[in-house]
Amino acid sequence: MSGGRQCLSGRAAGNCYDSGFQCLHSHPMSSTPASTVPESRFSHPLEVLQQFAQDVLKHAKKSGASDCEVDVSEGFGQSVTVRCDDVETIEYSRDKGIGVTVYLGQQKAYASTSDFSPAALRETVAAALNIARFTAPDPCAGLPETALLATRKQGFADLDLYHPWLLSVDGAIDLARRCEQSAFAVSPQVSNSEGATVGIQEGQFISANSLGFMGGYPTSRHYLSCSVIVGKEENMQRDDWYSTARDARNIASPEAIGDYAARRALSRQGARKIKTCNVPVLFEAPLASSLIGSFVHAASGGSLYRNTSFLVDSLGKRVFSKKVQISERPHLRGGFASGFFDSDGVATQDREVVVDGVLQGYFLNAYTARKLGMQTTANAGGCHNLIVHPGKHDFQALLKKMGRGLLVTELLGQGINYVNGDYSRGAAGYWVEHGEIVHAVEEITIAGNLSDMFRNIAAVGNDVLVRGSKQVGSILVEKMKVAGS
Repeated sequence: MSGGRQCLSGRAAGNCYDSGFQCLHSHPMSSTPASTVPESRFSHPLEVLQQFAQDVLKHAKKSGASDCEVDVSEGFGQSVTVRCDDVETIEYSRDKGIGVTVYLGQQKAYASTSDFSPAALRETVAAALNIARFTAPDPCAGLPETALLATRKQGFADLDLYHPWLLSVDGAIDLARRCEQSAFAVSPQVSNSEGATVGIQEGQFISANSLGFMGGYPTSRHYLSCSVIVGKEENMQRDDWYSTARDARNIASPEAIGDYAARRALSRQGARKIKTCNVPVLFEAPLASSLIGSFVHAASGGSLYRNTSFLVDSLGKRVFSKKVQISERPHLRGGFASGFFDSDGVATQDREVVVDGVLQGYFLNAYTARKLGMQTTANAGGCHNLIVHPGKHDFQALLKKMGRGLLVTELLGQGINYVNGDYSRGAAGYWVEHGEIVHAVEEITIAGNLSDMFRNIAAVGNDVLVRGSKQVGSILVEKMKVAGS
């Protein structure tokens, strides 16, 4: 297997598997022109959404609510899929909504509507209040402490979260075709396609509550994906790749994405089972992100106060290898999970979640924090740009460090027990000997316990990939059970 940047420069088929997504970064779709936002991009100016929010808050207070919070949003999307050079689907959507949460003391209820008319807003508030009257009091219900709320005095700088992509349907079709054609051009063995898709997602929102908080902004997220099939009949294999960005100019080129998707699929040819063994396992960066996602789930307030997490009472204790450092950086420009406040309106802050393997903080919102007798960490709605600090090893060096073991590139099923940490997933990937990929592997299961897996992380790669709210390189676990034939 060749490595690094060779994977996109050469045209030889079937001999290229590596963490080549790094090389995609050097092929951005930079030719996409910058866009100017027309006045009609959204149905309503942001100021109008603010007025809707204020109207709801005033009416809720007038109707007897002790407190209220409201979320107003609108957005649109465009998706074009080409399969085997034919246009398969063209989808266009617009949506809007207002969600209202009211409190009668410690009685809480929620109602929503997609109708922005004054009458509908009043009816939604009335519906929420009617529900609240029949809701049992919850001593932990209520808005966050006023002192914790984000304010404009803190200085809301532009986080560079909105880049409209004024791409016509014809333009999207052209990009998708170029992507798919690049995949087919890699080898005659690329026999079929599951399609190439170009997607545009843009929206804006306002969040507000009766304590005086109000904030919101527009956002965008665009993507280009390709999925192909190689081989015929019983020897078929598939793989895919995608690139996503807030600014379409930062998406990898369609040719690079199609090429890489095809090469990943070709590298899976000849996949076979292996005998059951206990060996090191290397999680490729996209899957390492899901591994960190399991940590976030276990360290979240909902799992903790329900006592359904293996990380209960783990604060201040070592839960990862000493090699692992995890930071939360909510204010990264252009970050997929950036924001000055969470869904509760609480101000976000940089923090260290894991230091030298020791857990420094959970992921709490206002409600779960009260349930645990703690203070919110401003994680209502999820984490904000969770960064696993990269180590010194690139992908090829991680293979060398592993020596003999399993590289995992696909996980199947949901075999995770968060109560005790037991982990069992169907998997596919590649067998590694002497630090080199030998052949593809399929129809296996990897198993372990998340507590052991986290503490036995031998290395974190510097092949960092951003997937949603997480940024992490490939992760090498010292030993897991691999069940095969």
